[in-house]
Amino acid sequence: MSHLEIVEESGFKYMETGGTGQPIVLLHGLLGALSNFEGIINHFSPTHNVVVPILPLFEISLRSLSVTKLVEYVEEFIEFKAYDKVHVLGNSLGGHIAQLYTLKHPDKVLSMTLTGSSGLFESAMGTTFPKRGNYEYMKQKAESVFYDPAVATKELVDDVYTTVNDLKKAMCVVAIAKSAVRHNLEDRLHHIKTPTLLIWGIQDSVTPIWVGEKFNEKIPNSELVKVDKCGHAPMMERPELFNIGLESFINRVEDGTFLDTKKDTYTLG
Repeated sequence: MSHLEIVEESGFKYMETGGTGQPIVLLHGLLGALSNFEGIINHFSPTHNVVVPILPLFEISLRSLSVTKLVEYVEEFIEFKAYDKVHVLGNSLGGHIAQLYTLKHPDKVLSMTLTGSSGLFESAMGTTFPKRGNYEYMKQKAESVFYDPAVATKELVDDVYTTVNDLKKAMCVVAIAKSAVRHNLEDRLHHIKTPTLLIWGIQDSVTPIWVGEKFNEKIPNSELVKVDKCGHAPMMERPELFNIGLESFINRVEDGTFLDTKKDTYTLG
């Protein structure tokens, strides 16, 4: 994936494959960006313009850092790129941002995909200060996010460790986590009429499977795909299955058959 460069212009940092199809905007969570989406980028770049805006999690002043501020960043980015309509996909905190963006701009969003998303129930990093300085603890914490602890590579653990050991970054993580808890969307989800796909790891310990079921119950035009032997980041842990579910969904949304063929829940793997 090294051929995809991060572009910096007009105050935005992003990666864009430049495919001819509709843009698929991928919104990352608190920890990890591009590498988390490698499977999606590789699979969809022949048919779509896959775009990853790098969220300014550590660039916004602590005083004004919030989920709302990050939604504004995404709004400004999509406007700057002059995308007419987008598919939006978010993991974890990125899913929370996707919901808020879709609520504000239903006319811009062709479809929304949430995977291990916050917005209904937060236990992600907890809102307490992460234990700093303890590499073994962070390693266990990172491994617990996945069904298969081997997915938490040394590179991934090192990234998390470096983030929480940078005092400003650690404070940003806590500030955003607290903001996410304040922005619980349970009573607003029924307003989302956009076709929605929920892809959830059955063994997700951060946003458990019942959270995915609750999203499915609350969002009218939604379909839930449960992925077995999978934790909080299905697009990283079971990329092939994830892409099968996502491709089927996007194809049906784009050819207008989604509502006729909607399956309320099905399991992959």
